[in-house]
Amino acid sequence: MLEGIIRESIGKQGTKALRRDGYLIANIYGKGLENINAAFKMNEYIRTVRNKDTLAFPISVSGKEMNVVVQSYEAHPVTGNLLHVDLMVAQPDVVTTYNVPVVTVGEAIGLKNKGLVHKAKPRLTVKGAIENVPSKFEIDVTDMDVGDSKLVRDLVAIPNVVMRDADRVAVVSIIKAK
Repeated sequence: MLEGIIRESIGKQGTKALRRDGYLIANIYGKGLENINAAFKMNEYIRTVRNKDTLAFPISVSGKEMNVVVQSYEAHPVTGNLLHVDLMVAQPDVVTTYNVPVVTVGEAIGLKNKGLVHKAKPRLTVKGAIENVPSKFEIDVTDMDVGDSKLVRDLVAIPNVVMRDADRVAVVSIIKAK
């Protein structure tokens, strides 16, 4: 479980001091909950997010445990280091919007024909309760050739989950290499 601390100072000096000490600044919020200004050790946060199996992951801030989902993050434009992250508390039976990652499976036929797999939508926006939302969308690209696309409407419908992206939007396509 990822351990965090409450930030006493939310000003510029306090933020800079925490970043110098290796902390990642985070805002934790949820429907009907009070916002929490927190900070996590940068390396522990990255390790936790990369190794999670589900969309939500557990954290503990000053003894209070909760499951959270990454809603957005801010990275430094030059170094790429994380500066700030927004975490939303995943409350059971509360319908909310989530960004679910798209994962391609298999090796496309189009790769042998000088094509490239292009993920037009690395994340799909869905609306539903956290227990109904999948941890990822797996798209099989093995039978796709150059010029083929998989659209949002080609994905398997999930009960009690509404796709927020238009059904005509391409998710994955095989494009011709230049």
